Amino acid sequence: MPAPAHMISHATTENVDPRERIEFWEEYNRKALVGLSCTSYSERGLLARQSNFRLADLRLAEISGNAHAIERTPQVAKAAPKDSVFATLLVKGEAVFLHEHGCLAAGAGDLVVYDTRRPYLFGFSSSMRQFLVDIPRDLFVQECLAGGVPGPMLFGRGTAREGGLLAALRSVLENPGAGDPAASRDTVLGLIRTLAAERSGGRSAPAAYQAQFILAENYIERHLHDACLTPAQVAGVMGVSVRHLGRIFESAGTTPSRHILERRLQRAHDELTAGTAGTIADVAYRWGFSSQAHFARLFRSRFGRTPTEARAGAR
Repeated sequence: MPAPAHMISHATTENVDPRERIEFWEEYNRKALVGLSCTSYSERGLLARQSNFRLADLRLAEISGNAHAIERTPQVAKAAPKDSVFATLLVKGEAVFLHEHGCLAAGAGDLVVYDTRRPYLFGFSSSMRQFLVDIPRDLFVQECLAGGVPGPMLFGRGTAREGGLLAALRSVLENPGAGDPAASRDTVLGLIRTLAAERSGGRSAPAAYQAQFILAENYIERHLHDACLTPAQVAGVMGVSVRHLGRIFESAGTTPSRHILERRLQRAHDELTAGTAGTIADVAYRWGFSSQAHFARLFRSRFGRTPTEARAGAR
């Protein structure tokens, strides 16, 4: 089984002397995430927690705290350069995002995408919680939006479509330790790419299905263990017909059934070649195969060797 998202570091100000919390928080963020200055608006001082994860070539931070503001001034940006695009999903609280050309107001469920090379201030008026995806700017340009971020972008309040994409994004970020980090990374970038491309007017006819494909793919990935998972079940959850679901997957060069089977076989293969404990039957049933013999035939057809040979080769 692929290694889950790896936690890089964790910090909290709760056990730090209140007089030293700001300095502690600024220093931790400078090393773990980005250089910034911080201001607390609470009589109790800054109470904040942060966990940082590696998600393939992305970084993910889960941050919570009481009322405070963080600022990346031109001076800080120059002293502590950072060439990334941040995608911040606010899941609790309200915030204002000030930048050189204006101000954005964000609430729970909203996503703000912005370039860390440019100055900004993020202020939280009450207790908050957010997920922050750190995307190297070159990677963002390559996989999300060719021209980079023209300016801070706010998503979430526009349409039900954006709401569905952001709900899918949150479901991935809420469980960084579940599933294949590479698959989670691709889902995260795919969702952000769809949001950014549609906002910038880059949506084409084939891309009309792209967002729905990402949603379906994400649902399938989280339910591969369910032996009863079918295209009809996926279509029902998404509120589309099975025929329409087929068109969505056709645009990606596959079918719903083939995609489900491929992902199950790949996850079983990953477990067997990683030397996971348990019998081959255990692995087969864990990934939705009701018959070990049927699983073995499909596995050999896909990988050119039996499950037993795959496990023996890993050893």
